[in-house]
Amino acid sequence: MTPSFATGIAAGAGLAPGPALHIPDGFVSAPVAAAGWVATVAVVALSVRVANRRLEERAVPLMGVMAAFIFAAQMMNFPVAGGTSGHLLGGALAVVLLGPWAAIVVMTAVVGLQALLFQDGGLAALGANVLNMGIVTIAVGWAVYRIPRLVARDSRPVLLGAAFVAGWISVEAGAIATAFMLALSGTSPLNVVLPAMVGVHALIGIGEGLITAAAIAFVLSTRPDLIPGAAPTRA
Repeated sequence: MTPSFATGIAAGAGLAPGPALHIPDGFVSAPVAAAGWVATVAVVALSVRVANRRLEERAVPLMGVMAAFIFAAQMMNFPVAGGTSGHLLGGALAVVLLGPWAAIVVMTAVVGLQALLFQDGGLAALGANVLNMGIVTIAVGWAVYRIPRLVARDSRPVLLGAAFVAGWISVEAGAIATAFMLALSGTSPLNVVLPAMVGVHALIGIGEGLITAAAIAFVLSTRPDLIPGAAPTRA
């Protein structure tokens, strides 16, 4: 989940309270924006190549459904605290159902469409936004989701617990990445923007984790075959 950037970045940075992950143009410097674009293009190109090679044909429609669901769900904001609103980010949910490579493709499409259709984040900063919300969150979410499953049986509680923690930590990872970009750009000092981002997103990440776990619980009840390792298990 991510608060609306309309409420600002951090108290004390010359803006209203309420840090966000969608970065508008002008909030990151040209070098940081360029680096974000380079890293994003490289990772997305690799993701498309690997997904084309590894993804089963029956999983392609799921990518479309996943992108549409996340895009629609991100339109629904709700108040969190101190004038901040949040909405589903969706990286952890996508990576659990699709794996990291296809999930990066899906999140890139979602974040890109949001910027083009709703000006949710700037175009110059789009590379940075995709990197933070569509790559960092997925990489961290995938790693966190896999750890419990490496040491415990793939039971329903393990899968749901791993999905919750992955959703929570992935949002915090995106917030930290955003804070460092803003600090490197000179938008706000790191000692101001980092605690603000981490603090707000600690609460928002709980909501992300709950929604992710609830969605996975629904899939486990209806189509467990969509989750690797889940089909033959029972709680």
